[in-house]
Amino acid sequence: MIFSEKHELIRKLARDFAEKELTSDILDDIEETGEYPPELLAKMGKAGFFGVKTPKEYGGQGSDYLSYAIVLEELGRVSAVTDIWVSAPNSLGGGPLMLAGTEEQLQKYLRPIATGEKIMAFALTEPGAGSDAGGTATTAVKDGDYYVLNGRKTFITTAPVADWSIVYAKTDLTQRGSRGISAFIVDMKLPGVSCGKAEHKMGIIGCPTSDIILEDVKIHKSDLLGEENRGFQNAMKTLDIGRIGVAAMSVGVAQGALDEAIKYAKERKQFGRRIADFQAISFMIADMATKLQAAKELVYRAAQLKEAGSAEAGTAASMAKYYATEACNEIAGKAVQIHGGYGYIKEYKVERIYRDCRVFTIFEGTSQIQQMVIAGNILK
Repeated sequence: MIFSEKHELIRKLARDFAEKELTSDILDDIEETGEYPPELLAKMGKAGFFGVKTPKEYGGQGSDYLSYAIVLEELGRVSAVTDIWVSAPNSLGGGPLMLAGTEEQLQKYLRPIATGEKIMAFALTEPGAGSDAGGTATTAVKDGDYYVLNGRKTFITTAPVADWSIVYAKTDLTQRGSRGISAFIVDMKLPGVSCGKAEHKMGIIGCPTSDIILEDVKIHKSDLLGEENRGFQNAMKTLDIGRIGVAAMSVGVAQGALDEAIKYAKERKQFGRRIADFQAISFMIADMATKLQAAKELVYRAAQLKEAGSAEAGTAASMAKYYATEACNEIAGKAVQIHGGYGYIKEYKVERIYRDCRVFTIFEGTSQIQQMVIAGNILK
C-alpha cells in the first residue's frame, strides 16, 4: 500500500517515540515489576496517542482508522503492552461512547479518556459468557431514576486502575440471548463496585487484568449509554473497532519478531557460515516476511473500509484480526526457532514477544469466532 504524506508523518511520530521512549531498560523494568510507568503514560497522552481518532472537540487528534492502525503497528514493533494501553481508549474504552454517547457523556467521559487523564475499561466478558457474549448474566433492574446492577465481569483489561467502566447488563430479563442487554457507564469508586485480584498472566505484563464485581450498584439513568436494551449492538460494533486494533498490534509485534530473527540470522554462525545463508533459515524468513505483508494489507484495508462506513467493514475487521493474529503467532514461533536455545531465554526479545502475542488470537473474539463471523457474512 502507498501511504499519504500525512500517514507517513504519523508513522514517523510513532516510530520515533517508540525508539526514544520504549528503551530496553524501561521494558525490562516493566516486565520485572509488573508496573507501567505513569510518566510514560503521560508522555503518550501528550503525544496524542490515546485519542488518535477521537474528534478534536473532545480532546482527540481527529484522525482516521488508518492512522490508528499505523500508531499501533509502530509502537507494537517495540512493545506489545504499550499497544494495550494505547488501544484501549481508542477502541474498547472510547468506542462505545463514540457510538452512542450523548453530548454530555462525550464531554464528561470521552474528553479525559482521549487526553489520558482518565482510564475507561470495557466490561463485557463474564465467567459464563466469553465467546457467547449473549449469555450475559449481570443484571440491571430499574429503580426510579436509577438502575441497580449485580453481577461479575471477568478478564477485564485495566480494571484495577480504571476510573470508569462500560458495563453490559441484562435490563429485560424476559428476553433471551443477546436481546435485552444495556450498556452503562460505571464509576469504579461507587459503593458496591470492587475488583478481584489482578491475574498472573503469561504475557502483556504491565497492564493489569481482573474481575469486576458489582453488588447492588446504583447507576443513575443519565449514565445509561445509548438506548435501553440495545447495548449488545453497541458492544458488537465496538468490537469491530477493537479487532482492527488487535490486528494492527499483531502486525507490529510480528514485525518486531521478524526484525529480531533477521538480525540474529545474520550474526549467528554455525559450520563456519551465517545461519542466514542456510536455505532452511532463509526460507523461514521468506515465509515470515510474506505472511506479514499479507497481514498488513488486510489491516490497512479493514481500516479504510471502516473509515468509509462500508457494509464490508465488519467482515474485513474479522478477516484482518483472524489472519494477522494467527500470522503473528506463527512468525513469533519461527523467530524463537531461529534463535534456537537463546530464543527460550528471557534476555532475548523474542521470548517476550512469543508470550505477549499468544493472547492476540483469544481476546476480542477468538480466531474461531472470527471464522464464524466471516463464514456467516459470506454465506448468508
